[in-house]
Amino acid sequence: MTEEAESRNGFDKAERSPGAKFLLVLLMGFLLTIPLFATWLLVYDRQSQSETAQQSIVTGWGGEQVFAGPKLVLPYTATVQETVEQDGKSVTRTNEVTAELFLAPETVTLDSDLKTQSKKRAIYEVVVYDSHIAGSARFRLPDDFERNGISTSDIDFTRAELRFGLSDARGLAGDNNVTVNGEQLTLKPGRGLGETGNSGFFAWVDASRLMDGGLSADFTVRFKGNQSLTVAPHAGLTEWTVRSKWPHPSFTGGFLPETEETKVTAEGFEAKYAITNLALGSSLVALQAGQQVSPDSGPRVDLYQPAGGAAASASVNLIQPVDLYGQVDRAAKYGFLIIGFTFVAFLLFDLIGGVRISSVQYILIGAALVLFFVLLLAFAEIIGFALAFIAASAATIGLITAYSASVLSSWRSASLVGGLLAGLYGAIYILLSLQAYSLLIGSLLIFAALAGVMFVTRRLDWSNSLGRAKA
Repeated sequence: MTEEAESRNGFDKAERSPGAKFLLVLLMGFLLTIPLFATWLLVYDRQSQSETAQQSIVTGWGGEQVFAGPKLVLPYTATVQETVEQDGKSVTRTNEVTAELFLAPETVTLDSDLKTQSKKRAIYEVVVYDSHIAGSARFRLPDDFERNGISTSDIDFTRAELRFGLSDARGLAGDNNVTVNGEQLTLKPGRGLGETGNSGFFAWVDASRLMDGGLSADFTVRFKGNQSLTVAPHAGLTEWTVRSKWPHPSFTGGFLPETEETKVTAEGFEAKYAITNLALGSSLVALQAGQQVSPDSGPRVDLYQPAGGAAASASVNLIQPVDLYGQVDRAAKYGFLIIGFTFVAFLLFDLIGGVRISSVQYILIGAALVLFFVLLLAFAEIIGFALAFIAASAATIGLITAYSASVLSSWRSASLVGGLLAGLYGAIYILLSLQAYSLLIGSLLIFAALAGVMFVTRRLDWSNSLGRAKA
């Protein structure tokens, strides 16, 4: 026998060794993690493109809105001392400056109605709303006002401002109205509140009535936004009622609505909030503007933050019921399970059934399994996740079953592979639906598969070639 023949024979025996074959299949499965990882990157890329497209759809409409107010801003004269160097000596100067005092109302009542619609561009869709807020506020100087170190005689009540905050003022409509003690005020742009990054509008008001008792403000504000509405409470008591015909709300932020007063049905929702300044940890009188509040666009658990942030806000998110990119991403994480089960099935045909399967055939079958997730993503963007899963799995099962009939030289064996894949895809769809038990069910499936492989191969001699094992 020539050296070339001996070398070929040795290689053939090494490849036909069950242990070597198992390691080779394991290596090919590991190599397939590269295109599988690429599919995850593709999901993130498409999700990023979707978010960019959604932002372009709502450009000029109004962003995720944060509403705050009203607050009275009272100018007062303050005495400030400063020390400067003059002729080598420290000199203390006393200057009078005009500062601002922020007075939050004792009570604020807000009634919000969100009229929603879906705006589309190509395959992308985003939920937008037109919000109409009717509210009232009652202002009064606290009984212990002098404890703030400011005398009422230093306050110029005639030059007070009533300020409202709105994070994206582009969404403001033209029919806004504010009255104080029955007198309609002229609204002016800008000079909003710190909670909204000083974005919003204001009106000049004579607040002299605060010295005699109280001041009442009634207002109607209409603005446009998308996806979420956040209210930054600041009053002694903030009562907010929000309703919409959108059936999929998500209540987030630092405060949640009253359970007994919240109704969510297929026709829409209605929620009521009651938030006190004791819960906020803030006084009705402040010498500085409030900290900016960001829209809270998703459920999360936050520690309490005394000022600003999501913990000092209440948010309503108008969510889409199906996050197809999240579902495709979760499905792709089960790619190892599908590839592993399928390769084990073919390996058993190779080791037990005596059907020789080359490494190229393993790679082609693995490529088809990875392509399933690309098909799933492509179809899901157009026809939805459920129908996309059916279409992609049917195409993949059909392709691999037909190819297996040629590789295994038996339609009966190919039908077993097709049945295995159908069961796997069905199990994965169930895993995606039962999020709370996905780890348990997945672990049981892997355990059952391992037990089955161990039982089938319990008498197999992994160290010898198949030819010796048969002998």
